[in-house]
Amino acid sequence: MKHRIVVLGAGYAGAYVAGTLARRLSPADAGITVVNAEPDFVQRLRLHQLAAGQEIEAPPLADVFAGTGIRLRQARVTAVDPERRIVAVADTDGGDEIGYDTLVYALGSLGDDRAVPGVSEHAFDVAARPSALRLRERLDDLSRRSDGGRVLVVGDGLTGIETATEIAESRPGLSVALVARGELGAPLSAGARGHLRRACDRLGITVLEHTSVKAVEATRVWCDDGTASASDATVWTAGFAVHPIAAAAGFEVTESGRIVVDRTMRSRSHPNVYAVGDSAYAIGDHGRPLPMSCASAGYTGMQATVAIVARLTGRKIPHTRLDYHGNHISLGRRDGILQMVDRDAQAKPTYMGGRKAARIKAGILTVSLWATSHPTFGLPKRRHRLDAVPDASAETAIAQPLTS
Repeated sequence: MKHRIVVLGAGYAGAYVAGTLARRLSPADAGITVVNAEPDFVQRLRLHQLAAGQEIEAPPLADVFAGTGIRLRQARVTAVDPERRIVAVADTDGGDEIGYDTLVYALGSLGDDRAVPGVSEHAFDVAARPSALRLRERLDDLSRRSDGGRVLVVGDGLTGIETATEIAESRPGLSVALVARGELGAPLSAGARGHLRRACDRLGITVLEHTSVKAVEATRVWCDDGTASASDATVWTAGFAVHPIAAAAGFEVTESGRIVVDRTMRSRSHPNVYAVGDSAYAIGDHGRPLPMSCASAGYTGMQATVAIVARLTGRKIPHTRLDYHGNHISLGRRDGILQMVDRDAQAKPTYMGGRKAARIKAGILTVSLWATSHPTFGLPKRRHRLDAVPDASAETAIAQPLTS
């Protein structure tokens, strides 16, 4: 009987893991199934562009995985039963169960609408394609008004900054404000903070610093100091949350619900389960938890893949790099910031800003899409036969290169 590998989620991390495993493992021994709710690959890093009114590519996953031997199941994951090694899914035809021997959990994250009253009822987000399209429709309506409209972006992390600047540039008829809990761009170097502030001034973005939102209503938000800010469209980017499925399944998770993994991305509580991307609570080489980001998806996906191949084929497990080099921030289509960090994840004094930084960020996104759309390109053609699968509770591997 084939070893059943099930990958939950086909974002940047899940698509990479599935495609690489399909090329590295013999189809005579291993069967790979990918479960994803959407039929297309979603470029999450470009969803703020989609919301602002631009078109972004969304290649069908059936085309992405064509010729790889991967079975694609379009369905929504509703539960995981690690004792029975079963994933419960639902689609238009009803419910179903999928059995697994090795599970890769890559369901990613969503906008966190739980902490502040009114967010789930009245705010928009750009954490998923459907929600980004809802925001786009609302911005279209506001743009047709003779007096324009007021857009309030809450949260000055990378998503909030990119969303506010993209909307302001793409829809100059709208009034855009950005709410920052502390100083605008606080994690950046002094030079990069200055560049960001000048970009907001150039785009006409009002920045409300040292401001926290305590409630969201249909036409305004209330701040902790008792003041209210009018808003025709409130965009919530003040935090992200993971799906509650992992916690409900009984996996060891953090308070926020991310699966706690070891250095090889294997669940500490369930050794036949791996977590990658935003779903994983992984410690980087700098000794700090890796942030939710596309870069982290790549690093954790690579580590999980080589670990799964090694364990299933009786090889020693290599440790790939788990680095975090910095932030690449787009400020509309013609401006950007590249902020590198040191080994302690602190911003280095120097940065790159302007059109060159914007072109580099766009290039990174283009390469990411191409690599996802060609999941087995460049991988060795030799496929490994499965060995007797070692006891998953025993960690005998020592980091060393994985031979072909």
